[in-house]
Amino acid sequence: MDDATSVIAEYRRWQRFQRQDQLEREHAAALRKLADSGAMASRVTQGYRSMADKGAQEGACYRTLFRRQRDDTTSLTCEGWLFIRRVLAEGGTTRVRATLLESFTLEGGSVDPAKDSPSKPSKVTLEIFDEILVQRDMTLGCRIDRHDDDRDTQFVTFLDSVRGDLAKHMK
Repeated sequence: MDDATSVIAEYRRWQRFQRQDQLEREHAAALRKLADSGAMASRVTQGYRSMADKGAQEGACYRTLFRRQRDDTTSLTCEGWLFIRRVLAEGGTTRVRATLLESFTLEGGSVDPAKDSPSKPSKVTLEIFDEILVQRDMTLGCRIDRHDDDRDTQFVTFLDSVRGDLAKHMK
């Protein structure tokens, strides 16, 4: 590898670490905001129902951040786009059926599905539940974890970050 190629490779690697750090901070801030709002599972479920309606009508996909547990026990924030297909509430359990298209992992870097050839989307089932926030004086809060893969946890999906051009990739 010549010197210029090596420098460019290091620069891209540095950019990926910078993006990872930015997503870590954004995810932590979003979780704090969710906890401070006192949102319970029922209220968050309403938001996911709204996302499912917009998805069905307009092909809307929503930006999401989540934590992924690695084999070496580290946990890093990942970014993706969710297409919400259904929200199912049965027997005190609320599950969200969705399609996830990952747009950033530390290992893979950034992918813009509209420009790059996207990775294969995965069908996911998320579970919405209330939890006791011990760090916050035993208050109740809401949490969204992946039900079908326990390595992916603490999903935060943004109602105000939506794209309509990704529906074709979600099939």
